[in-house]
Amino acid sequence: MRSEIGTRWYFGWNIVAAAAVLTLLSTGMRLGAGPYFLPIALELGFSRSLLSAIMAGGMLCYGIALPLAGFLVSRYGTRKVLLAGAAAVLMAAVIAVNTRDAGTFLFAFGGLLSVGLAFTSPVALTPVISHWFTRQRGMALFFLATGAMAGMAVVTPVATLAVEWFGWRATLVGFSALLAACTVPTALFIVRDVAPVSTDLLPEEAHAQRARAATLPQPLEPSEAVRTGTFWKIVFGMFCCGFSMNLLGTHGMPMLMDHGFDAITSAMTVGVVGVAAIAGTLLLGSLADRMPRRNLLAAVYIVRGLGFFALVLATSGLELYFTATVMGLVWAGGAALSAAILADVYGLRLVGLLYGIAYFGHQLGASLSSFLGGWGYEHFGTHWVAFGACGVLLLAGGLVSLQLPRRATLLIGPYPATVR
Repeated sequence: MRSEIGTRWYFGWNIVAAAAVLTLLSTGMRLGAGPYFLPIALELGFSRSLLSAIMAGGMLCYGIALPLAGFLVSRYGTRKVLLAGAAAVLMAAVIAVNTRDAGTFLFAFGGLLSVGLAFTSPVALTPVISHWFTRQRGMALFFLATGAMAGMAVVTPVATLAVEWFGWRATLVGFSALLAACTVPTALFIVRDVAPVSTDLLPEEAHAQRARAATLPQPLEPSEAVRTGTFWKIVFGMFCCGFSMNLLGTHGMPMLMDHGFDAITSAMTVGVVGVAAIAGTLLLGSLADRMPRRNLLAAVYIVRGLGFFALVLATSGLELYFTATVMGLVWAGGAALSAAILADVYGLRLVGLLYGIAYFGHQLGASLSSFLGGWGYEHFGTHWVAFGACGVLLLAGGLVSLQLPRRATLLIGPYPATVR
C-alpha cells in the first residue's frame, strides 16, 4: 500500500476512526458510572460507602489491567485483545444485572467490567496506531484522544436519560452490547497490526528512514526500558495528569460551590472544560508533528497547572469560563503526547506495555486525588490542599517533561548515554 496521503487514501485513518469510536464508548462507560450510582444503591440495597468501595475497586482493577492489555497486545495482537475485552464487558453486564449479592456485583461491575474496558481502551489501541503512523503519529494519537474526550461529553448525559427512561439494568446491558457491536467488526475487518513498511511517510522520508534504521543499534528490552530515567519522567507526568483530571471531575463542582458559585455555574465550568477539550485535541494534534513533543507536553502540564490555581482564585463566572476554556484546550494532551513520545523513544515493539504501565501511574494519581480532595477539605477547611498540590504537581510535571529527549531516536539502543 502506498503511503502518499495526497494521492491515495491511507488505510491507517480507517483504524484511527474505528479506534476513536471504541474509545468514545469504553472511556465513556469507565467515566460514566455516576448515572448508575443511586439507582443501583437503592435497588440493590447497597450503602453509598459499599458501592463507593466497589467502584474504587473497579478503578484499581482498571489500572492493573492496563499494563496487562499492553503486554497482551504485544504478545497476541490487537484483534484478540479487543475481542476478549468485548466478551468480558458483555459477560460482566449480564452477571451484574442478574445479581443482588455484593460480592458477585464487585466481581462483575467492579472487576470483570473494568478489565473488559481496559482491553478496549486507548492503551490497547495506541500500539496499532503507532505502527501505522510515523509522519503524522501525533495527529493520529490525538484523534484517539478526541474519542476519549467525546466519551466524557456524550456517554454520561445519554446514560443519565437512559437510566431514567429504561432503568440501570437495561442501560448497562445496552451500552455493553453497543460496545461489543462496534468492537467485533473493528477487530475482524479494520484493525491490522502489520502496517506498510513505509507507513505514512512520503517517499523521500521513507528512504531516509531506511537509511537511518540500518545504522541504529538494537532496541531496549522491557526490563531495560523500565530502568531508564526517561521512562519514569513520562510516568511522573502521567501521574500528574491523572491526579488533575480526576480531581476536577470529582471535586471541581464541590470546590466551586463552597466558594459561593451556584450549582449550574459550577457544573457549566466543568462542562466547558470537556467541550473545549474536543477542540483542543485537534489543535494540539496539528502541532504534535510540527514541534518538539517534549516542549508541547511541558506546555500542556504548565498551562493546566496554572489553570488549577486560577479556578480556586476565581471570583466571577466570566473568570471561571475563561479559565475552563483555556484548561480544556490542553486537557487531553498529556496521554496522547506521552504515548507518542514512548513510541518515538523506545520503538513500536514496547509502546503497548510501557504505555500500559505509564497509564497505571495515571490511575494512581486519580485515586490519590479522589482521597486528598475530600480529606484535605475536612481536615484543613480549604480546597487549597488538593488544588494547590495539583497545580504544583503539574508545574513540576512540565519542568520534568522538558528533560525528555528532543529527537525520536536518542533512546533506541542498549543504554546509550542519553537514556539515563
